[in-house]
Amino acid sequence: MEIQENQHDQASSETESVRSGRVGFSGPLSGQSSGPPSGPLLGGNKKSSKKSARFKNEEYVEITLDVRDDSVSVQNIKGGDLETSILASRLERQRPSSLGSQLSFRLRQVSHELRRITSTSSKRFNKDDRSKSGAARALKGLQFMTKNVGNEGWSEIEKRFDQLSVNGALPKSSFGQCIGMKESKDFANELFDALARRRGITSDSITRAELREFWEQIADQSFDARLQTFFDMVDKNADGRITEDEVKEIITLSASANKLSKIQERADEYAALIMEELDPDNLGYVELYNLELLLLQAPGPNPSTNLTTNSRILSQLLSQKLVPTKEPNPIKRCFRGIEYFIEDNWKRIWVVLLWLAICAGLFTWKFIQYKNRAVFEVMGYCVTAAKGAAETLKFNMAIILLPVCRNTITWLRSRTKLGYIVPFDDNINFHKVVALGIAVGVGVHALAHLTCDFPRLLHATDEEYEPMKKFFGEERPDNYWWFVKGTEGWTGVVMVVLMAIAFILAQPWFRRNRLNLPKGLKRLTGFNAFWYSHHLFVIVYGLFIVHGYYLYLTKKWYKKTTWMYLAVPVILYACERLIRACRSGYKSVRILKVAVYPGNVLALHMSKPQGFKYTSGQYIFVNCSAVSAFQWHPFSITSAPGDEYLSVYIRTLGDWTSQLKTVFSKACQPSNENQSGLLRADMMKGENKPKLPKLLVDGPYGAPAQDYKKYDVILLVGLGIGATPLISIVKDVLNNIKQYQALEDGLEGESNNGEKGNAKRPFATRRAYFYWVTREQGSFEWFRGVMNEVTENDKDGVIELHNYCTSVYEEGDARSALIAMLQSLHHAKNGVDIVSGTRVKTHFARPNWRNVFKRVAVNHVNQRIGVFYCGAPTLTGELKRLSQDFSRKTTTKFDFHKENF
Repeated sequence: MEIQENQHDQASSETESVRSGRVGFSGPLSGQSSGPPSGPLLGGNKKSSKKSARFKNEEYVEITLDVRDDSVSVQNIKGGDLETSILASRLERQRPSSLGSQLSFRLRQVSHELRRITSTSSKRFNKDDRSKSGAARALKGLQFMTKNVGNEGWSEIEKRFDQLSVNGALPKSSFGQCIGMKESKDFANELFDALARRRGITSDSITRAELREFWEQIADQSFDARLQTFFDMVDKNADGRITEDEVKEIITLSASANKLSKIQERADEYAALIMEELDPDNLGYVELYNLELLLLQAPGPNPSTNLTTNSRILSQLLSQKLVPTKEPNPIKRCFRGIEYFIEDNWKRIWVVLLWLAICAGLFTWKFIQYKNRAVFEVMGYCVTAAKGAAETLKFNMAIILLPVCRNTITWLRSRTKLGYIVPFDDNINFHKVVALGIAVGVGVHALAHLTCDFPRLLHATDEEYEPMKKFFGEERPDNYWWFVKGTEGWTGVVMVVLMAIAFILAQPWFRRNRLNLPKGLKRLTGFNAFWYSHHLFVIVYGLFIVHGYYLYLTKKWYKKTTWMYLAVPVILYACERLIRACRSGYKSVRILKVAVYPGNVLALHMSKPQGFKYTSGQYIFVNCSAVSAFQWHPFSITSAPGDEYLSVYIRTLGDWTSQLKTVFSKACQPSNENQSGLLRADMMKGENKPKLPKLLVDGPYGAPAQDYKKYDVILLVGLGIGATPLISIVKDVLNNIKQYQALEDGLEGESNNGEKGNAKRPFATRRAYFYWVTREQGSFEWFRGVMNEVTENDKDGVIELHNYCTSVYEEGDARSALIAMLQSLHHAKNGVDIVSGTRVKTHFARPNWRNVFKRVAVNHVNQRIGVFYCGAPTLTGELKRLSQDFSRKTTTKFDFHKENF
């Protein structure tokens, strides 16, 4: 590149004031760019002979600048393209400063920009040559403006500028908040620096006009503008080249913005991988066209996520919005809503209606009975209401035990066909409904006695009291204390107090410690308080029987029916607890492996108790005497029935689980590079085996997830630790795949030997979709082995695995663009995902559940899909609603099952 300079005083030094001058820049737009352009002000000392030889047969551009005291103007441009013109015109918009440093900076900027144009003009993609699919992916893969960042428009950003500016300028520290990127402050600061470098801004604050320029550039939807902005963020010294150190720095920044600590730890390795891919000639740097190549040739969507079905079904499904259209006729709309409600809840409806009918029948029967007695003349309808409510109380106190007879429910679910008409999955919900019925009964019974019939008895005349003497004695009660001090009174009061304690502490606000209570009161809440208060039922039932025996108005023993209601349920529940105590006594297990994982998760691998059989999706109760000899806590089984061990994964959320983790962590050691987890204790290896606390297990017990065998196609959705029962299902399906492969190999061998095998194929799910959504990158370590085992053994693609990390910004966001590029490179070369550390590629942000259901519906027309969800209740409503919508709008039917979590 040639630099021609005509100044009034050519002998002036760098510190001397230059009043005016004209500077011309010229050079080819193609060819090598191995060094800085030559010229007197840029330190180039190339000889003219070499220079002229280098420029031979090359496109040539000449820019002539007019340098004045306080301005620089473009006088002439010969050659070049539109980008060259934009570069030259940008020089006229620079802020004035000392002319010496200004001129030097501007000339350097021009040379850098021209060198970038030179190095990429012959190498980079022609816009006409870009494939439509590649460009489309690139446009989606590098967006600074997303639905959460800067989408409000300039007016909103200008308002925030007014709020955040100091003396008319916006500080760099507030730039992220101003454009809507406040969650990624470091990334926003790097974006600020890149935009400022491009404009020669050295200040840490910008004016409103400069912010408008910044915003217009990051809002530019063209691919070239986005690419250049991202390239400038990486290119810290603005030389048009990215070195390995700069790549490492932007990897660390992107990983930090997306909360990917493990990628930060391996930034050196990943930077070397990018340089190896984009710098095959070992030049030590990459340029803009390399980054463009990487974006345009990035792998497309995972083939497993494509819709594999005929176009007719796909177009028919896509033409439907799959949202129930609003019926204009309110009567028809009402009937349709009732129809859908009955269709979705008919099992619950008939059970609740039967329960309500029995309660209403008992209340009416006792109400009529006491209306025809002599006491009605004194106490009136008060006593009939009290006795009617008491009769419903007897019934509800009896049946409330049935939903928690877990062994019985598990047997009925597994061994009978009652599951087709009885919603066993709602056993705890029905337990709560009955508890509400008990609360209503207690309220009506107590209020009717205390505020109505007792006052009427106290104020009755002697004549009115005469028929009541055989019930209350010769002397009429004179105050309330007479009723309270009697057996009927104090037992009732104590029962109400104990029931109120248990009912209040069972509410989710107290049971899950959601209330901000003082420290002293907070100790009285939580799961432990719920567990112990619920066991007050033993005292309550004892008092209930006594209360029902010492009745004021009933003296004959066979008319005192409280014990009759309670006999069968109490005996059944007592047998359940006895079986549980006996069974857990000999079902002590031997700890095989302990691991502590990121996210406060404790994994326990135990030996199987003798005769222990279970189905995937079921759960067990675990007791650790080192923590509490009385408490038993339920945990889903993560091992498959075909495994030689029993395993559970426990997340520390409360007092008991925290103490359990502490006890086992003491026996663990830091894991090595070949092991997962933070701490481990493998009892199968080594001679120095640590002493571990004793565990007892009880179970297994039935759960909604165990019904997966009823479906040929299943959709499994797990949130965080909620994936535990679903992992067991995935492993069970995988084990059956292995069995079937072994069976086929055996049959093939027998056929080759002329023998015919008669072995039957084990149950086989035709298709399984597993979606695991978690917030933390470290969570993927929990089941990394299972993921890899599935990908290695599932040759026919029966199981489709999808991991989602919600801490990473959605695919297409510039903050996760480099992570996506690096993920594609690393997976293509090594077959391992950089986010999860498994062979399964991780998706970013949250799934679009409507698209998930749409794809399953398209792939499995006229089939019934079992949807199994385990996790926080926040997603329950959406998945249930989508199951209903797609079942009504398509020929594919979705049966939704939620695990009690």
